[in-house]
Formats: sequence, C-alpha cells, structure tokens
Amino acid sequence: MFEGKASSRADLKSGTLYAVAGEAQWIYYGQVTTDKRVGFFRRRDRDVASTTDILSTPPMAVIGVGYSSITRAMRSGSWSKLGRFELIRSLKEPWPMVQWPVGTLIVSVSDSDAQYDTRIEDPAIQNMEIAAIWDAEQDIPARLTADFGKEEAAWQIGGPVWRERRVREEYARRFPEAPWHQLPPDWVQTTFS
Repeated sequence: MFEGKASSRADLKSGTLYAVAGEAQWIYYGQVTTDKRVGFFRRRDRDVASTTDILSTPPMAVIGVGYSSITRAMRSGSWSKLGRFELIRSLKEPWPMVQWPVGTLIVSVSDSDAQYDTRIEDPAIQNMEIAAIWDAEQDIPARLTADFGKEEAAWQIGGPVWRERRVREEYARRFPEAPWHQLPPDWVQTTFS
C-alpha cells in the first residue's frame, strides 16, 4: 500500500508515528510509546489523514510489536513512518498487561505501580492486554480489524483477556480430542460483551 524501501529501518523512539496497511484497504495508525510498544488509534481511513487529526484520536490498544517485523513491514510497504511527534497524553500513562502462563488460570497483572495475581475470569482485567509480541505484517492487520470492531474478525485473533478467553474456548470446542486445547476443570464460562 505504501512505497517500500529496502533501506528502511524501524524507529522505536517514543512518539514515532506509523501508518499501517490493514485489511480491506484500511489505513490504521500507531505511535511508539516510551516502553517501545505501539499504541494504535481508534481511527482508520482510506487515505493517510493529517497527523493533527490522527493524534487527536483516542487510542484503542497498546500492543507489543516485534521490532524486526516493523523493519520488514516498512521495507515491504505495509507500514510507513509519518514522523516523530509529542507522545499523546493517554499513551504516556501506563497501559496494564496480563501475563497468562500456559496451563493455569492464575495470571499476573502489571498495572502501573502495582503487580498482583488474580484468576483469568476476574472482571477487572477483561479489557487488559495479554502480554505478547505481534508480527507487524502477519498479525497486526487482522488484530486491528478485531480491535476496531466494525467487521467480523477472524475467530482466532486474541489480544485483550476477554477475546483470548473466547479463542481458547473456541479451540476447545473445535478440537475436543486434543488434550492441549482442553479447558481446565475449574474454567469459568462467562458471557462476553
């Protein structure tokens, strides 16, 4: 979608703004945070918008993106650097993350200055991001479609706790004979909103 350049390299300095080629020819935008994650805005366009308009839009997710995959995405023309700007205020604040070890329902939450353990069905953590590294080209376009929430997203796209739980429930439903997809006996089914 953008002009790819073989010499492009990811810029992970805080405030760097990228345009990202998403699914169905949509363009999304992300700004690098102080912890080198990317805060994606709740905005999409068919043509690149002005940076003033982009930066006045609230963020919808802060995601860990593989650094080398950003370079690869820029070289292929999937991502384009728009410049470096003052980091928007809501991306300066910490965005909590949840670490969910395989085989357990106990998760570790990192929320600004507090760290604590809780169970995965805790209502207070359902919109928090599961700690993961996403590929800029292979994962981010589908992830942004899911986060934006206007079209039907692929069922296997996780991210926040509530959606990751839904993915695991669907794997268990689709593959009941696979022991690695079975849900623990104390799994709590929840209606997701």
